[in-house]
Amino acid sequence: MKNDRATFPGAAFAGWRIMRSDEGRLWASRERPFPVTAEAAGACRTVDADDLPELGLAIAEQESIAKQTPPEQENATVQVSAAESAATA
Repeated sequence: MKNDRATFPGAAFAGWRIMRSDEGRLWASRERPFPVTAEAAGACRTVDADDLPELGLAIAEQESIAKQTPPEQENATVQVSAAESAATA
């Protein structure tokens, strides 16, 4: 596989690495993983296509799926007083 990143510049591919297989098929792999919620909703980190316009559409579709998912929430830290802790023990 050949890395064609320099051949395909542009905002449509920002954050994605573009490769061409030995057979000439184009592949794109997202440089950073999607959030877990986006992957669970069906966003794929790697896509392929026959030509550049089709690859751009495949990338746009994955980014759209990711944008439609709710953002991940970090686990909230709950502070418990010593009295509450003792009461549950």
